[in-house]
This record gives sequence, C-alpha cells and structure tokens, in this order.
Amino acid sequence: AEVKSYAAAGQALLLLALVPAYGALAARVPRRTLILAVTGFFLVCMVGFYGLAKLDVPVGVPFYLWVGVFSLMVIAQFWSFANDLYTTEEGKRLFPLIQFGMSIGAVAGSWLTGQLIRPFGLYEPLLLAAVMLTAATGITLLVDARERRRTEAARAGALTSGVLPAATAQYRAESGEFKAVVASEAYSKASGQFKVVKPGASEREEVKATKGAFRLVLQSPYLLPIALLIVLLNWVNTAGGYILDKTVSLAAADAMARGAAGGLTEGQVIGEFFSTFQTATNLLSLALQLFVVSRLLKLFGVRVALLVLPVIALAGYTVLAFVPVLALMRWTKTAENATDYSLQNTLRAVLFLPTTREEKYSAKQAIDGFFVRTGDMLHAGLVFVGTTWLAMQPRHFAMVNLVLVAAWLGLAVLIGRRYDRLATATAT
Repeated sequence: AEVKSYAAAGQALLLLALVPAYGALAARVPRRTLILAVTGFFLVCMVGFYGLAKLDVPVGVPFYLWVGVFSLMVIAQFWSFANDLYTTEEGKRLFPLIQFGMSIGAVAGSWLTGQLIRPFGLYEPLLLAAVMLTAATGITLLVDARERRRTEAARAGALTSGVLPAATAQYRAESGEFKAVVASEAYSKASGQFKVVKPGASEREEVKATKGAFRLVLQSPYLLPIALLIVLLNWVNTAGGYILDKTVSLAAADAMARGAAGGLTEGQVIGEFFSTFQTATNLLSLALQLFVVSRLLKLFGVRVALLVLPVIALAGYTVLAFVPVLALMRWTKTAENATDYSLQNTLRAVLFLPTTREEKYSAKQAIDGFFVRTGDMLHAGLVFVGTTWLAMQPRHFAMVNLVLVAAWLGLAVLIGRRYDRLATATAT
C-alpha cells in the first residue's frame, strides 16, 4: 500500500513537463489537430508497450507511470472538447448523460479485460484498447464537424474553431456563438464581468492565448480555488484508499494466521475483497449517474451539488476515526468513490462551461492532471512521515482527513458563488 502511494510522485513529475507542452500545442493548432496529435501519441505508446512486453522487456513501472498520465490527459482533453461544443445550459443538461456513458464504459472495460486475459493473454487487451481509442477519435472528428456547422456557419472562416487554435481568449455564449474577450481581463475579480471584443478585423489578434497553463490557474480567482479543491479532494480520496488498502492487508494476514481464509492465499483474499468492492462501487456510480445527478443539478444547482461529496466524506471519516471497522470502511469508501465517479466528475466538467477556451484546454489539463497528482504526492508524503516516524494507524489518517474535508467544504462554498457570477456574466 505504501509503494502504491509513492508511485504517484513520478506521474506528477511527468505531468509537470507535459502540461505546459500540451498548453503550448493547444495555443498553436485547432482543436481537431490537437486531439489527433495527442491521441495519436498515446496510440503509438499502446502498441509500443505491447511489442516490448511480448519481447519480455520489463515494462511494469514505465507502463504504470504512462497509464497514470494517459488516464488523466485523455479524459481531461475529452471534457475540454465537450466544454468547447456546448453552452453552459446545454452542458448542464447533457453532461450527466455523457458521464453516464463513461460510467458504462468503466464497467464494461473492466469486465471485458477480465474475460480476454484467460483466452488471449495479459497484453492483448492493449491492442483492443488501441482499436477502441481510434474509433472514439473518429467519432470525435464527426462531432467536431457537425457542431461547427451548427454553431459557426455564419462566422468568417478564419475566425472559426476549425482554423483558430484550440486555446483562445473566447467563451461560448448562451446564443451558441463564440465571443472574444481580452485575455488579461477575461473576468474581473470583483464582478465576474467580461470585456467583450466586438467582431471585426482585429478579432483574430485579440483571441490569441497569452498565458501558460499554470499561470492561468495561479492568477485566476476562479480557477485557483478549483485547483486547490481538486488537490484536497484527491488527497482525501487517496488517503481513504490507503486506509482501506492497509486495513484489508492486515485483515487478510490475520485471517491467514487464524486459519480463517477458507483455503485461499493471502493475495486471493485481498483480490476477492477488491473485486466485490469495485463491482459495488461501479454499480452504485451508475445508479447515481442515471437517477440522481441530473435531477440534483436541475433542482438545486451547482452550488448545492458541490457540497454533496465533502459532506459524505465528512460523515464517513468521522465514523472511521472512532470506529475503525473494515465493514464500515468498505461502505464509506464505496459511497465516497461512487459519488466521486458520478456527481463529482460531472461537476468538474460543468465548472469549466463558462470559462474561456484557453482555460478549457490549457488550465483544465493542469488542474485535472498535475493538481490531481499533487494531492497524491501530499498523501504519499503524509504516509511516509506517518508510518516512518509517527507510528500512525489507519484511524489517525482518518482524523487528518477530517481536517482536510473542512477546508474542502469552505472551497466548495467559495467556488459555487463564483461559478454563479461567472455563468451569469457569460449568458449574454
């Protein structure tokens, strides 16, 4: 469990270099070229890892680092693209449905992989993944062409998303059209108001991206709290995973010592537990996505929805801090992870709907990539200190989580208020 926690540091270091490179590319090429280039790189990697593995080259650690980057960057890019297509109101209506499709993919993908390994081998699913990613890219290009016809038919060719770079100082108004804003004044810290550039000959110069990914985040009164919330969310969630991992490991060892493992090895006891745990989590996530998320957003809005996961975490870790029982840990993490995979993932996309294209493509990669892994690194540091010097037990990590969740709740309230102001400012 400790080694798994430390491994995220390598992914964060990779993202520290890759996120600025992604932002620089997004500021130079249209979104379809960006998507083709990035997806093509990951496709080549998939085939490369398959070839190396078949040659018995040890690829375990490099693959783990790569897949951690892939799973963050490609998903972030998908949501940047979806944010670029739809207005704020369209996104709030459609994103829960899109996230439901992603949830089905998560369940189907894990099930299919398990079915393929026995008849075909451990590495062959990589080739199937490459085929499916290619198909998804083809669908992306079709959607890109359709939406440009729907929303940009009246604009000059040089000012459409098919020609302009992906990352520009534009936002999608509720009318469906892109409107340009001066990047340095995208929205006032106090009022959330945009300075809009009237369409004209100079618009192509005005819409150019002017900031790097990390600078965008650190200088924005809206994006910086989101980044900090993501750090805390992932720190809490990863710490909760460590608490569960450690407790399961100890319980499996104890079962072996008492002869209560039912003939299973220690590894099989652990594997059986997590198989049922992940199944329950994925099924609950699907149910929440299908029956709860869209209704919650429609009835209560983003401000209230942002508070749901931290309230669940606060209640759960309060219980774990004082009653560290495996059964309670299991269902606490099931509820937390299922809500994270469904509602919280949808909210992470919705929060970027009223932002500029530069923020959608560049800043979102920084937040959904580097800042996610920063939470992992902070947890890894706490695990090292806690287990090496402080003799912390799982319940002590739960107590630390309570402090982190309190800060998370405060940020959620702040972000909800600023989201409402920004969504109102971009409505016209």
